[in-house]
Amino acid sequence: MSLVFHQVDVFAQHPLEGNALAVVCGADQLSTEQMAALARWTNLSETTFLLEPTDPAADYRVRIFTPVRELPFAGHPTLGSCHVWLREGGRPQGGEVIQECGAGLVPIRAAGDELAFAAPPLLRSGSVAPEVLACIARGTGLSPARFQASQWADNGPGWVAVLLESREELLAIRPDYAALEGLNVGLIAPWTGSAAEAQFEVRALMGDEFAEDPVTGSLNASLAQWLIPAGLAPERYLASQGTAMGRRGRVRVARIADRIWVGGAVQDCIRGTLTL
Repeated sequence: MSLVFHQVDVFAQHPLEGNALAVVCGADQLSTEQMAALARWTNLSETTFLLEPTDPAADYRVRIFTPVRELPFAGHPTLGSCHVWLREGGRPQGGEVIQECGAGLVPIRAAGDELAFAAPPLLRSGSVAPEVLACIARGTGLSPARFQASQWADNGPGWVAVLLESREELLAIRPDYAALEGLNVGLIAPWTGSAAEAQFEVRALMGDEFAEDPVTGSLNASLAQWLIPAGLAPERYLASQGTAMGRRGRVRVARIADRIWVGGAVQDCIRGTLTL
């Protein structure tokens, strides 16, 4: 079996600055086991599979796999998969591309040279229990008193979010993943000063995978769904992510009417044939 294969860099202004994604086109013949095996083999944070939609309102369907599990939704796989679908000749039925995934239908639109997705509803929000904050404190090496605000902000991966005082404090963290006890923690802090290239710096600590994600669309979406309504972030801002990993990811966030849009640029890196 031969399939078209792409590797793209998402939330990157230039190749090798963002979060890599493998995309397999026309993957309807693959079994779930084959998809999971390929995701383990690529060993990227996510590998996606483009399929024919089952919902007539959708333009395409995508399944999203990490090396260890399937996700109902993830942000950089959404933008990267849409970019590849368009590159391979996909044409939306309407003005927006409609992606079908485990979380439902996700609208995606072009924003200049970038793509942006509409954030799906949060599956969990609300206050964070003291024992969970204590766990995050142990995993980050920070006192809970350093947490400026916190909230559950989960749209699929299980995010619990914490606002810190400064970018410097955020970047100095050396995570203890065992101490996080499986929590997926999103950290955000303002980037201030005349040299600031963005309004916020973000880090995504995947406690269930003992790894940091370079640039994370789902986390930035859920952070915006918390921070903007709470008055802790403006209605439009640029977030930086991946600095601690030597990346230069940029995520553009905007609240337009009743929707949060999360966008960024996608760079083509590899196109070839996958033989299974």
